[in-house]
Amino acid sequence: MSDRPNTPLLDRVNRPSDLKQFSDSELVCVAQELRSETISAVSETGGHLGAGLGVVELTVALHSIFNTPKDKIIWDVGHQCYPHKILTERRDRIRTLRMKDGLSGFTKRSESVYDPFGAAHSSTSISAALGFAVARDLGGEAPGGLGDAIAVIGDGSISAGMAFEAMNNAGHLKKRMFVILNDNEMSIAPPVGALSSYLSRLYAEEPFQDLKTAAKGAVSLLPEPFREGAKRAKDMLKGMTVGGTLFEQLGFSYLGPIDGHDMDQLLPVLRTVQTRATGPVLIHVITKKGKGYAPAEAARDKGHATAKFDVLTGEQKKTPSNAPSYTKVFSESLLKEAAADDKICAVTAAMPDGTGLNQFAERYPSRCFDVAIAEQHGVTFSAALAAGGMKPFCTMYSTFLQRGYDQVVHDVAIQRLPVRFAIDRAGLVGADGATHAGAFDVAYLANLPGLTVMAAADEAELVHMVATAVAHDEGPIAFRFPRGEGVGVEMPEKGIPLEIGKGRMIREGKGVAILSFGTRLKEVEDACDALAAKGITPSIADARFAKPLDRDLILQLAQDHESLITIEEGVVGGFGSHVAQLLAEEGVFDTGLKYRSMVLPDIFIDQSSPRDMYTVAKLNAEDIEAKVLDTLGIASIVSKKA
Repeated sequence: MSDRPNTPLLDRVNRPSDLKQFSDSELVCVAQELRSETISAVSETGGHLGAGLGVVELTVALHSIFNTPKDKIIWDVGHQCYPHKILTERRDRIRTLRMKDGLSGFTKRSESVYDPFGAAHSSTSISAALGFAVARDLGGEAPGGLGDAIAVIGDGSISAGMAFEAMNNAGHLKKRMFVILNDNEMSIAPPVGALSSYLSRLYAEEPFQDLKTAAKGAVSLLPEPFREGAKRAKDMLKGMTVGGTLFEQLGFSYLGPIDGHDMDQLLPVLRTVQTRATGPVLIHVITKKGKGYAPAEAARDKGHATAKFDVLTGEQKKTPSNAPSYTKVFSESLLKEAAADDKICAVTAAMPDGTGLNQFAERYPSRCFDVAIAEQHGVTFSAALAAGGMKPFCTMYSTFLQRGYDQVVHDVAIQRLPVRFAIDRAGLVGADGATHAGAFDVAYLANLPGLTVMAAADEAELVHMVATAVAHDEGPIAFRFPRGEGVGVEMPEKGIPLEIGKGRMIREGKGVAILSFGTRLKEVEDACDALAAKGITPSIADARFAKPLDRDLILQLAQDHESLITIEEGVVGGFGSHVAQLLAEEGVFDTGLKYRSMVLPDIFIDQSSPRDMYTVAKLNAEDIEAKVLDTLGIASIVSKKA
């Protein structure tokens, strides 16, 4: 297309080995073209822009010096990988990012030999790099071979305990491997905690500033031919002066900090370590998220996640919403509750914007805690807040809460502490694909004794569930809600606590009953509208609770109908399995009830639109209609209108 950037050097790169034909000065130009191509592609697809722009020079430098795919580069978190994908035989598909049957927005082993390890959650890369290094030394085999292992980990990702567990082990084993700390001074949210403060001091403390000032003045007095050499000496001295005591104590040789956008610094350092390293090396690289694209640099989140946008202005092309998002409804509901109850506090793990807690943080800064990418800590921290008499809302995406599951069991459930788990991104999420799907939370929470589990059928129900969680002090309670807009129902003025373990009837019908848990309720109603035109009028109920179940409602539905179908946005082992257990124990199946359970299939569903993903899962209205007909033994039925 004519509006795509002019990239004459990048056009000569079909695979990383092609970069070795270029001089260092040409590699600088390749990086500039790669940045333009990345911006152009993401403007058409949407996606994670800022992180990739921050590592363009680093990506070019790594691929020009190391020998991928034999050498393994592991991107942590994987949304840094768009420039990497362009260089690794996927440029022709880069404009399919995050689309159905297109490229994943993260690294993915099944997609390319150049993606040695999938990474869509953070803080895994150092463990993975160490695993590759040990496999190499033990004579293991991998697609493309086994050479060096390079973990590129962001300053947000390295705050998680797993990264330090891996570094401690790597330092002990003394294997040759490389960790590149991509320090862009911010993860998705501004980084928090002592580690970020330490990293900031490395290049902002007074001796460093004095050194820079002195060196700058001295260099300016030198004849032109000597200035470049003096600059190198200054940069080397900078690294020696600041040092990396923390990392060296963990057994790593430390180099840095160096400017991650200066190829004149990156290339010599990487060549040196690639030639001379014998053990684990950490290279501290300073980058700027969103680098080289003014709208991203100016954005508060540095262009972390963006819809399709106009390249010239950066203006995003978002579809107008017809109803408030579930996340916004949760946020506003929690704010109202917190205004009336000063014991309410909120905890998130590096996702204040994504979970809607940014407004809470502004209004009640002393009661809002971003614990960084550390879900395990966040859950236990919430448990102790509850033990201390507070009402903590531990607010995490379903897929991220999985990382704190041991703490949910031991620190919350066993102690019966009233932590309120607000679980965002429940169900299938669309473009982020399988790694971010909220598929498992009902199954992994509803089997824990004493843990109350709810799911909102619509945005009004979510308001009531926030109020229910506030009022619930008898033990832990969780409520789940999806990504995206609500269904457009009338909103209540204020939330009213629900009776624990009680569902509600939506429609009275006959023959077959559909018991919905969560936001498939709208699809159930649409299916039943279509069935009504065929003379079939199912009853519809909204379970509201997976734990404790509404025994009376379920048993009554079973008694009054020939068939009972449950539906949920989760895997087998969740709500439907608990219903089946109840029916079995009560002897209901002995009397001939037809029972079916509609759940997510036993596969990981790749990225697409949410509707397309639910089509694969067979959980849309037409699938529900088909399930009712099949359960009733009706292959096809002619509409009464025909």
